[in-house]
Amino acid sequence: MPLEFSAQSKQRVERLLSRYPTKQAALLPVLHVAQEEFGHLPDDVIELCARTLDLAPAHIYGVVTFYTMFHREKKGRHELMVCTNVSCMLKGGYGILKHLEGRLGIKAGETTPDGMFSIIEEECLAACANAPMMICGDDYFLDLTPEKVDAALNELRRQSGGGGGASEKTLDSRTMLGIGPSGTKV
Repeated sequence: MPLEFSAQSKQRVERLLSRYPTKQAALLPVLHVAQEEFGHLPDDVIELCARTLDLAPAHIYGVVTFYTMFHREKKGRHELMVCTNVSCMLKGGYGILKHLEGRLGIKAGETTPDGMFSIIEEECLAACANAPMMICGDDYFLDLTPEKVDAALNELRRQSGGGGGASEKTLDSRTMLGIGPSGTKV
């Protein structure tokens, strides 16, 4: 029996299709829905998207493998995208990447054995003024230092129920981003 979207995802896809002039034009948002539901985009999910959009599976595969935001293999619950492009590199991006790899015991492109974290080295994440930086989900971690990386990892573990080691206070997103209550840098 072929894979199908859940009822909720089918509704989302139908709403998306109504907003675009052709089914092909809705490909990227439909892929986001699929990845959100299934966690990654293996062959059976690509086939589902192809059937849904009346496109060749090869076309879908080409799009999925072109964009770094889509994943063919299962990733960790928290995808840590670390920028190492010019601005981040000049302000210590590779040092941040190495620190993160050391803290998690994995290399970029790998996932921790518990499935909690994946590290992804990205070419550019468009926050050059606040380099070095990383993104996890919808959270931007700016002006990173090894200490800020450690605090972010502790908070992500805490949010996931995995403990976080000794942490004197719980960080909210604004603190982790290096932004104080009034919008000033901390």
